[in-house]
Amino acid sequence: MTAPSIILTRLDVQRLERLIETLDDSLPGVIALQTELDRADTLVGHDEVPADVVTMNSRVHCREESSGKDYHLTLVYPKDANADEGRISILAPVGSALLGLRVGQHIDWPAPGGKTLKLTLLEVESQPANGGDFPV
Repeated sequence: MTAPSIILTRLDVQRLERLIETLDDSLPGVIALQTELDRADTLVGHDEVPADVVTMNSRVHCREESSGKDYHLTLVYPKDANADEGRISILAPVGSALLGLRVGQHIDWPAPGGKTLKLTLLEVESQPANGGDFPV
């Protein structure tokens, strides 16, 4: 499957590139995140990002296609991750895959046990970039 086109904010890219600089390049999450940053089709200002695009600290609603299970996730920096609260690190496979997606797009989510799940982004429930809230 070809990865969907993505839109990123310049602020997110700057902050994430700074994060990558502090981490070991050989970590799988770092490589995946850098790949996502490199393939962004469009970079926009944090005040220009469409409301249906996933940015850092966005809360999203997505559905796993084969089971129909819904997930409500918040995309966060590693220090804020908490799986029990649905706070997913940008360095997790699903985290880097969600960044920059638009409502209606699909991603393949590598799941434990070697399975790949197909997630569809149904809604961006909240997006700090659009609301003027820029936590780091």
